[in-house]
Amino acid sequence: MPPKSPQTETPSDAATLKRHTTLRWSQFLIPSVTDLLFATLLLGLSCGALGRLLLRDASIGWHIRNGQQMLLTHAITRTDPFSSTMSGHAWYAWEWLYDVLIAAIHHVFGLNGVVFYTAAIIATTFVLTLHLALRDRGNLPVTLFLLVLSLGASAVHFFARPHVLSWLFTVIWFSVLDSAERRPAESKNLFWLPILTVLWVNLHGGFLMGFLLLAIYLLAGVVSYFTRDEPRDESRQWLMRLGVCAGLSFAASFINPYGYHLHVHIWRYLSDRFLMDRISEFLSPDFHGAAQQCFAVLLIAAIGVLASATRRPSAARLMVIVVAAYSGLYATRSLPTSALLITLVIAPLLSQSISEAAVNVRLASWLRGFFSRLDSFGVRMGKLEVQLRGHLWLMLVFVIGLFACMHHGRLGSEQFINAYFDDKRFPVEAAEVIAQREIHEPIFSLDYWGGYLIYRLYPQTKVVVDDRHDLYGAQFLKDYLKIVLVQPDWEKVLDEKQVNWVLVPSESSSANIMRLTPEWTVTHADATATLFHRVRK
Repeated sequence: MPPKSPQTETPSDAATLKRHTTLRWSQFLIPSVTDLLFATLLLGLSCGALGRLLLRDASIGWHIRNGQQMLLTHAITRTDPFSSTMSGHAWYAWEWLYDVLIAAIHHVFGLNGVVFYTAAIIATTFVLTLHLALRDRGNLPVTLFLLVLSLGASAVHFFARPHVLSWLFTVIWFSVLDSAERRPAESKNLFWLPILTVLWVNLHGGFLMGFLLLAIYLLAGVVSYFTRDEPRDESRQWLMRLGVCAGLSFAASFINPYGYHLHVHIWRYLSDRFLMDRISEFLSPDFHGAAQQCFAVLLIAAIGVLASATRRPSAARLMVIVVAAYSGLYATRSLPTSALLITLVIAPLLSQSISEAAVNVRLASWLRGFFSRLDSFGVRMGKLEVQLRGHLWLMLVFVIGLFACMHHGRLGSEQFINAYFDDKRFPVEAAEVIAQREIHEPIFSLDYWGGYLIYRLYPQTKVVVDDRHDLYGAQFLKDYLKIVLVQPDWEKVLDEKQVNWVLVPSESSSANIMRLTPEWTVTHADATATLFHRVRK
């Protein structure tokens, strides 16, 4: 029998080729957990009723208008344009780059685009956190559980604001530092940090978190240098590289429109005890809320993991957990970044503890069996997650959402995205009345309504105050609270600021008192807000 030609394909070869082809296609067509997480967060935070969650904070209003002004004038804002009381005063618009970006998005896609963009940043942050934890040998179900807790803790600050970019930058920053410390071959990535600093310092004041992480790793490196018994050459080289990177990053932070004045301004703002003790997001979290309770569970999990782990985390990682825990307990606005950092550190440790428990003969057989099944399931899911790398569905969902934003939030006849400010939370009806009656005198209102009023009424009408507390300062806010809380001399403060129009919540104490004050008359009232006009004698 003549030998078979090498080109001849046997049935088994054809079947193998067919299986490989099917497997390759399945890797692109089957959605991974990463795809599902991204799609769930992106659609959940941008579509339907949940889409309005991101517009619960109205400061996005002045961000949009400031960006529009800069796009029109081709100049960075340096004095306040929105307030009658601060007009002409120096204003450090330290998020100017975000303002330009969000104004451009708003110009093309409207509020739907603003919400969709914010949802995409949040989704990217949590998907990246999942990916990094899995890369560090985190068990997929365990990591997802911790990530859900992080999502719950972060929900308290799911707003369309530039701070969501700081969440993403914090995760990237930690990843670069941690990888460089544990894998010397990746230490060259440290020099991306000064480049990231230039972006971060012009996008949001949260760039200070980057310096805090650098300080943690520098301190951990110094501790390691003086406590290790083996040769210190490796520690010395690491400290030198990290020190150079820290110096370059610090120098890069001065590449902003305000130079070192920005650093001085932020320091004065954050060290003002009156402001820090009264701005709600700087106050310690109230653990009666669901988001705060998620953070508490995450903290308890971290304590349990650290107490039971056989492999002690590095000094840097341990200090990251301590600083993240303190930050989250100190200020509500720190909950998202704190939760993300804790998840990145403890997910691999908890996964390892479960693997060890699966073979620990000192445990009861049923408990050992449970841990064994959980570990095996996590390993299988982790391998599958690595294989499903096409991310077709991730890209498809993003493109569909973008298409809807380009068509006023609609997909055919269906309203897919419908972002707007809630008229039960903001004075939507009253603002429409102000615009229709062409009231151009300054309006005094609540600070957290100011952003919406700027968005709706500027430039025809200015506000007296809004939520840019660093601009107004402590003394101004003391006067503001006198009016809102109807404290002694509240009318005198209004006189000093030459206020003739006041817009306050209809059920507030200030509205009740002003109804009883002859000098003020109601010109509009609805379920949310009441507009008062001073009748001068």
